[in-house]
Amino acid sequence: MPIVESSPAEFEGLLDVAKLMLISARTAPKSGGKDDVETLLVYGEEKDEIADEMEKVGRERNHPGFSRDGRNVRDSAAVVLVGVEGTKSFGLNCGGCGYETCDAFSKAQRSRGLDFAGPNCIFKILDMGIALGSAAKTAMNHNVDNRIMFRIGTAAIRLGMTKKSSIVMGIPISSKGKAIYFDRP
Repeated sequence: MPIVESSPAEFEGLLDVAKLMLISARTAPKSGGKDDVETLLVYGEEKDEIADEMEKVGRERNHPGFSRDGRNVRDSAAVVLVGVEGTKSFGLNCGGCGYETCDAFSKAQRSRGLDFAGPNCIFKILDMGIALGSAAKTAMNHNVDNRIMFRIGTAAIRLGMTKKSSIVMGIPISSKGKAIYFDRP
């Protein structure tokens, strides 16, 4: 009978769960059935590039949270990125974006803040939030430690990892003897 060591088996299991997380994000309900959510699975050297960029942002901004979360990413097996093309109009004229109509929103000057581009449609942002929750739930259902982190999205955008998203969040995943995302300095 073959013997499979825990560490490589757990890593493969984590990648399998990450793929299921992508499916959960994709199949999460979207406003009006319009899917503008973007998802990616990142691991290996590319994951460590995200950690490096987070630590770089931490130094640039003198913000220890970026460095702390960067260490978490480095200690993770993989990261699931979930973003949305939030600068796209939903077409409801609700005013949640700060503009009277979707036409005014669509014509508004787009600008980039420190982390994300905007303005964004509130319904697109809600779609991303539901997709993030669905992905995190899938990880939880498989006993995989995870935490939604906006700082990962900042780094992923700076690295050009996403193609269309104006806002991105990341979910690092891990299977260690201790939950690394909540019991930290």
